[in-house]
Amino acid sequence: MAMVMKRLKITLLLSILMIGGVALVSLWVNLQDRKKAVEEDGMAAGISTEGADQRLEKIRFVEEKHGKKTWELEAQAIRQYQEENVLLLEDVKVIYYAKDGRSFTLSGNRGKVHQDSKNIELAGNVVLTSNDGYRLRTESISYEHSTKQARTSDPIEFAGEQIRLTGKGMLIDMEAKTFKVLSEARTRWKGGGRG
Repeated sequence: MAMVMKRLKITLLLSILMIGGVALVSLWVNLQDRKKAVEEDGMAAGISTEGADQRLEKIRFVEEKHGKKTWELEAQAIRQYQEENVLLLEDVKVIYYAKDGRSFTLSGNRGKVHQDSKNIELAGNVVLTSNDGYRLRTESISYEHSTKQARTSDPIEFAGEQIRLTGKGMLIDMEAKTFKVLSEARTRWKGGGRG
């Protein structure tokens, strides 16, 4: 039973991180479409340019399929640096709506999307939560698209109804479906047991 619970938690965590990555990459595609539409219309409302850079303030994107929300993204601001091929996001929140009725929220103070590699970094109070009570908290996390790995060297805390896991550093391999706490791992199960 304990191994089944651990696998369930790891699968949930992998799903949340993949969702965050997919939503941020989709954001980039939407920004390119919006930029093209603004350029074609000759309208620059809400977009200011400084040299080659673009800035959007207080944005909210929602993707729907078959009349149902699949994900939404909110950010205080997004800046595009064309020369570096980078998007910077401030106060970002991504909500993903799963087909089974669950929702997952990923938030952080700052985000960075490398448009060429699709690598993603989040920093500053990074929190992943699910509406059924699971939460991962850390200070930063990065996702490397080519290897499908997410990692942090910061302290992490993963908590749910029956488990609390803490440690320092984390590596998640989406392909291998593995989750590793790199050091100082501590597990507390509901009822006071420790691992």
